[in-house]
Amino acid sequence: MAYAIPTPPVTALPIAGSSDLFPVRRVYCVGRNYAAHAREMGGDPTREPPFFFMKPADALQVVPEGQTIDHPYPPKTQNYHFEIELVVTLAKGGKDIPVAQALDHVFGYAIGLDMTRRDLQDEAKQLRRSWELGKAADFSGPLGPIHPASKVGHPAKGAISLSVDGTVKQKADLSDMIWSVAEQIAYLSSYFELAPGDVIFAGTPEGVGAVTKGQTMVGSIEGLGDIRLKVV
Repeated sequence: MAYAIPTPPVTALPIAGSSDLFPVRRVYCVGRNYAAHAREMGGDPTREPPFFFMKPADALQVVPEGQTIDHPYPPKTQNYHFEIELVVTLAKGGKDIPVAQALDHVFGYAIGLDMTRRDLQDEAKQLRRSWELGKAADFSGPLGPIHPASKVGHPAKGAISLSVDGTVKQKADLSDMIWSVAEQIAYLSSYFELAPGDVIFAGTPEGVGAVTKGQTMVGSIEGLGDIRLKVV
């Protein structure tokens, strides 16, 4: 039996210090996981728990270590926002994973950006529609090489920041997350059966904002280096 059309390519991410690649299955993203960001987006972190949405795997954009790459400005938006995030990749899956065992499922960590057509997202919120048009644009998930947990551990604290043309726009600490990585994995696994190859964007700090063509973004996380993208 043959496929009726050519099979789509597998989305695969580079691994720091290795020639191996990490194949991607699903991409989950947590919303409002830093208290200050929840407030700037109109939420109440003391009342509203974080929630999740998804991006297609092929929306990820690989940013090679030490390079500045072009990041396409998407169509149908006049308000394109950056959101710097810690990205978690899974080596093992499961259902109803206990928090105490959740980090055993992690393969490694990377720096990522949840790029967002904010005007389309805001319109969807007002109309009570889903967020895909705002969150799932082509190339809307740029991220750097995965650093295996066997080498970097499980970062629970450390600086996370994003600058635009040399000006710092977002700056916080991973310890500011409302839900830890372990808690996010446990929570997600109560709704979905997680699997090897799953990717989790773990939330963004306050200070999100718009970029325009010609500007350069640099996202950094302590212990994971940085990623550099020029908006074109």
